[in-house]
Amino acid sequence: MTPTPPDRPPAGRPLPRWREQQLLPGRRLFVGVPLPDSVRDEVGRLVERVRASAAEEAGGDGREVRWVRIEGLHLTLRFLGPTLDERRPAVEAAIRTAAARARPFPIRIAGGGAFPSPARPRVLWLGVTDGAEQLAALAEDLAVALAELGWPPEERPFRAHLTLARADGVRAGPATARALIAAAGGFSREWVADRVVLFESHSGGGPARYESVLEVPLGG
Repeated sequence: MTPTPPDRPPAGRPLPRWREQQLLPGRRLFVGVPLPDSVRDEVGRLVERVRASAAEEAGGDGREVRWVRIEGLHLTLRFLGPTLDERRPAVEAAIRTAAARARPFPIRIAGGGAFPSPARPRVLWLGVTDGAEQLAALAEDLAVALAELGWPPEERPFRAHLTLARADGVRAGPATARALIAAAGGFSREWVADRVVLFESHSGGGPARYESVLEVPLGG
């Protein structure tokens, strides 16, 4: 009998979707709108306050949620997943097509929350109060261009948000969600989105690191 490879679960148990993605060949790519340095710095200071508050409420058990890297903060438009190098020229052309149809627009992030709920959080986020419609339109144009290349539509409807952390099953998740909602109640920052970026995600050694591989200005 052939033994089960160590990176796969026992027979009959499916791999989690994120693990399936890791095992596929190709670069892990996604498209997003980056934040300017000044806004990232402000969000970073907010995150530090939230972490301190959540640690105090949770009694310092050390089981934090998985925070994203502040230097990689972005508003996601579309995950592409593992993509072979030979498909990249067509993907880049699709991104340019979608970006050319848009114009620079203001974005405001304000308030915080958790999916699916603060009591059972999986994703902690800041909301988008201005620019959400433009982001949705840009995501839709990108989806149409990618569909012509064989990418299937997203399983869930687009909802603009800024992901800060993931809290799957972490004991401190609810406390961190409450701390974020409280701290972000008066938080509001605005900037003008003027480009989209094709990112490559590098995992290992802590939170994923995002590398910009293509920047395309809005409006061509």
